[in-house]
Amino acid sequence: MRLLIITCMAFVVSPVFSQDLDPRAYIQVPVKSTTMITGFAYSHGGVVTDATLPVQNINADVQSFSIGVAHAFDLFGLSSQALIAVPYSLAQVTGDVNQQASRITRSGFGDMRLRLSVLFHGAPAATLAEMRKTPPRKTILGASLNIVVPTGQFFSDKLINLGTNRWSFRPELALSQRIRKRWTLDAYAGIWLFTNNASFYPGTSLRKQDPMTTFQTHFSYNINPQMWIAFDATFYTGGSSSVNGVYNDDRQSNARFGITAVVPTGKLSSLKFSASTGAVVRVGQDFSTYSIGWQHSWIPGFQASKMKKSR
Repeated sequence: MRLLIITCMAFVVSPVFSQDLDPRAYIQVPVKSTTMITGFAYSHGGVVTDATLPVQNINADVQSFSIGVAHAFDLFGLSSQALIAVPYSLAQVTGDVNQQASRITRSGFGDMRLRLSVLFHGAPAATLAEMRKTPPRKTILGASLNIVVPTGQFFSDKLINLGTNRWSFRPELALSQRIRKRWTLDAYAGIWLFTNNASFYPGTSLRKQDPMTTFQTHFSYNINPQMWIAFDATFYTGGSSSVNGVYNDDRQSNARFGITAVVPTGKLSSLKFSASTGAVVRVGQDFSTYSIGWQHSWIPGFQASKMKKSR
């Protein structure tokens, strides 16, 4: 049943928002459908919300909880989806500041994530009934805008924070290409743009960061119509920062690899398991993450269609 494939693929948010690895983030979802997502992630290593902080030898244990809601809608005939998600984190961090070892603990909300995606080729806006009548296309092209809102916990007199005290924007273009019956290739290219932080440590400094380019590639395989697994890779470069006009030697040129698996727990719900690690790291983001998430969808017409088919 194609519905099962759709609902199992429609996992729209990762429990952890740092350098996302999001396979199948651009798939067609029936209009007016709503999805609730919850997740938990454990990260260990050089985990910071801002990878260019002047802290050496960072080692952190971070437990993150997230909850989000996504809604699919018709935008001028195009299949679109809006997402809002909020993380809450517990972190224990050690590191060297000015060559002195220190240890801190943080707990609180992280920055809110907003996302708007539009599929402009290969996936016109359609209801569940209309999608059943139309064979899926092999090629889908889409675009999205990710926004990180500075709602997270931030102390201007401290270097390590759960929030970043600035806005971040990532416009992105994407290709989703079905290969034969079971394989799908996803490729995304985007760029992070950052506003300034005028309250940077020790509270009166002005911190700026250059744009950072990101690339993602995912190969996913349908084990059966209800279950799939993906092999993930991302590369990001740029993002040099300056404090009060003085640039730091913190340009990033990093890669991460991971694996993702989705297992159904019902016709409209599924579990998502993922793991990723830093592979080539110049500055920051040298950590491993393990996460589990659960989603449930509400799709108009699903029950009526189910009853009609059983007669």
